[in-house]
Parts: sequence; structure tokens; C-alpha cells
Amino acid sequence: MTELNFVVEPGGALRGRLRVPGDKSISHRAIMLGALADGATTISGFLEGEDCLATLRAFRAMGVRIEGPESGQVTVHGVGLHGLHPPTEVLDMGNSGTSMRLMAGILAGQTFDTTLMGDASLMRRPMGRVTAPLAQMGAQIDSAVQGTAPLRIHGGQRLIGIDYPLPVASAQVKSCLLLAGLYAQGVTRITEPAPTRDHTERMLEAFSYPLQRDNERTVALAGGGRLLGAEIDVPADLSSAAFFLVGASIAPGSDLVLEHVGLNLTRSGVIDILRLMGADIEVLEPRLAGTEPVADLRVRYAPLRGLRIPAAFAPLAIDELPALFVAAACAEGETVFAGAEELRVKESDRIQAMADGLTALGITAQPLPDGIIIQGGDLAGGLIDSHGDHRIAMSFSVAALRAAGPIRVCDCANVNTSFPDFVSLSRSVGLAITELSK
Repeated sequence: MTELNFVVEPGGALRGRLRVPGDKSISHRAIMLGALADGATTISGFLEGEDCLATLRAFRAMGVRIEGPESGQVTVHGVGLHGLHPPTEVLDMGNSGTSMRLMAGILAGQTFDTTLMGDASLMRRPMGRVTAPLAQMGAQIDSAVQGTAPLRIHGGQRLIGIDYPLPVASAQVKSCLLLAGLYAQGVTRITEPAPTRDHTERMLEAFSYPLQRDNERTVALAGGGRLLGAEIDVPADLSSAAFFLVGASIAPGSDLVLEHVGLNLTRSGVIDILRLMGADIEVLEPRLAGTEPVADLRVRYAPLRGLRIPAAFAPLAIDELPALFVAAACAEGETVFAGAEELRVKESDRIQAMADGLTALGITAQPLPDGIIIQGGDLAGGLIDSHGDHRIAMSFSVAALRAAGPIRVCDCANVNTSFPDFVSLSRSVGLAITELSK
């Protein structure tokens, strides 16, 4: 297999206008609910990354007719909640933890058996956090001894709604159980220890499915309803925009506008944290794209300062934290991140991977069980192992804007899971990045 590496020359600034690809979380959910709806669903801005394409292929394998994607346009001809057909083969989720965990909830309610698998990284990720509560609902799912994939999901089980307090704040677990709740008898009620992204709730409402929100941390739905086809406008992904928010914040002379970015309040932690650190980020023309708030973001260089980031911010910026660790490395003083133990079980152990990478670039970084302590300083050039993790690769790519020498990032092929054309789009606004294959 060809290995893809990035080489990024030091210095420069980010200037101009840019629209990053569509939101990955929303793209997944639009395909899933569109497939289960009655009638057609049209999607614009769909992310044509490998993760979302894995979700799309899985529903095609279960008999759903899907046109596209073509330039972000997709039409899903829904088959209804009970219209899926047994796939003739194992469903391969690639590198997508979102696909596997959310699909487990949907497939637990089917009449047929299915098996979910993924690439080597996904097969190591913990799935007990969804299989255990699904079992409480009546699902029967076999996994590997370690609680990992492959997941063998037995069809024909009678699901019952449960009242489930999440032990750890996780939008994926919440979403999995809500999707299983569509097939359950009675009410499925989920309570979170802290707010997490609410794209599933907003998407269900867009598909005309009634929800009950008892408070900001509890959501419930009754099984047995119908989803109706909808028009979905997928905003630009804030998680992808985060690399440019950080890059423009740390590179003198930067002045960048990011267009049509999703600004869901359960995802806004990256902006809040950067502003606390002194970043100059302006929200322009706030508006709605369907049920999701969007705006253009103008970010200009500003000196950043280190601080202790409140642990409550971590769930609201969990995917953006690797990029924020780069911002901390360029800030004056010490920055402490806590409450982010979820980073240990992503595509890589992101806490350790970022600590190792920052250390390789001359920054003092002390990993903690649930976070990291970073001493701001001068970044050197160096060699970075991304561990096949797209967010690690992109974070260290933008770090070169403040480095003294080139940064070479190894094992970057999985950037295509979430951000196709990262290299060309980055070059268009001033990042001196090159792809090397070997």
C-alpha cells in the first residue's frame, strides 16, 4: 500500500477566502435518516470523504437507491424504517467510528443479521459503550473479546425503550441509542453528564420525527413513528475549519475568511477556547441552513496566551483539541487541558500522539490521563508520526506556519476520511504543503 506523507515548509500566512468541505457528522446522519425516511431526501454540501462514503455504501448494500454524490449533491430514495434488505456481505465501515456506532443502533432494530467491520484502527476502538446499553434495550450483539469490532448484530430482537444516563459525554453513544429507539417499544430517554453535539436531534426534527427535550441534557423519543424525506443543507465542517482558525491565529500577517461554517452551539468550543486565548475571530452574517446555524468566520493573527481551559469545554471541542494543542504550543505561557479522556480512544491516542509530536518539535508537553499541559515556546522543524490519524496529520501541518524548519508528517492517507483536497485548499490560502508518496 502506498504511504502518503506531507512536507510543509516553515512560515507564511493564511490569507483569502475558503470554504472547507461539508460537516462530517451531519453528512453521516443525513444519509442514515434519508435512507430510513418515507420519500426522497436531497442533500447539498455532502462531504465526499471516505468516512461518509462508507455510510453511503452500507445503505446501498441494504437496497437503498442513492444518486450521487456529485459536487456535494446527493438524492436518497428512502425505504422507510422497515424497508432495508439484508446485505449480501459484511458492511465495511472503513475508518469511521461514527458509522459503526450509529449503524449499530439502526441495525439492532432490523429483522436480519448483519456484521460490521472496519480498518485496523477502527477494529481497535471500544464498542462496548454502545453494545452494552443496546443489550439493555434487548439487542443481541456479539463482539471480539476486547469489546471491539467485528460486531455481529442479530436481527429479529424485540427492543424496549430505556432511560439511560450516559456514563461519559458522547454524541455517538447518544445518537446510537436514539436511532435504536426508533425501533423500540416505548420511550428511549438519554441523559448526558455534559452537553454534546445535537446534530441527531436537529436532524430527526428536520425529518419530522417528534422529540421530547426535558432539559438541555435530556432527550427522549417514542418508537414507532415515521421519518419523512427532507431537504438537507450541510454546512461547512467546523472541525475542518478549526485547522485554519488555528493556523491564521498563530501566523503573523494572516487574514482569512471561512465561508458557511456550521456554528452549532454544541460544537462551538473551538471558537470559545481560541477567543479565551486571545484570538481575533469575527462572526459574519449568522443565519440558518435548515435547522443548523451557520456563519462566515473572519480570523486574523493575534498573540495568544496560555491558560487553564475549563474541563466543561472539552466535550464541545473534542475533535478540535489536537489543533488547539498546536495553538497552545504557540501561546505565551502554560496551557492546561483537562476533561478530554475521550481523546485516548479516537483514531489514535490523540493525547499521547500530540504530546510526542510537540516534543519532537521542541515543545514541552506533559500528557495527563484526561488532557495535557503545554508550555508555549518556539517550534522547531522535525519528523511527525501521525499514527494514521487525520486530525493529528492536519494539526501538525498548520504548525509549520510557526516552525523554524520544515515539518514532515508521515502516514497521512487517512486525511481523505474527513477532508478531501486538504492539500490543494491549504495551498490556495498560503500553506506551503506538498504531498509525497512512497
